[in-house]
Amino acid sequence: MPITYEIDKARGVIRTRCVGHVVFAEVAEHFRTLFLDPACPERLDVLLDLSEMTSVPGVEQLKAVPGEIGRIRDRVRFEACAIVATSDLLFGLTRMFEVFAEEQFRTTCVFRDASEAEAWLIAQQMPAG
Repeated sequence: MPITYEIDKARGVIRTRCVGHVVFAEVAEHFRTLFLDPACPERLDVLLDLSEMTSVPGVEQLKAVPGEIGRIRDRVRFEACAIVATSDLLFGLTRMFEVFAEEQFRTTCVFRDASEAEAWLIAQQMPAG
């Protein structure tokens, strides 16, 4: 599977990995799967790891992803989103994605290093209350 995810309910984090060649239909299917997942809580922070992704999405595909997120917004709302992109091209494209998707997340940030992304995500967590 090119897109996998794991939900850490205790921390309220979904860790999504894209590996190898990923096409837009798989991205859309990922959001449909998440919508139907009974283990998915109503709010989640996101760690999106693209470090093993070999395909490069087009700008139009990047612009379409927020629409897919919007389709499941009644089921789950995403808070902070940390994106790991190690290649220069994906790093730049995901910086563009930050702008396209700004209404779907409370905050986003792109990193080249997974541990930095994880630390930032922890720092962004909203206090309970």
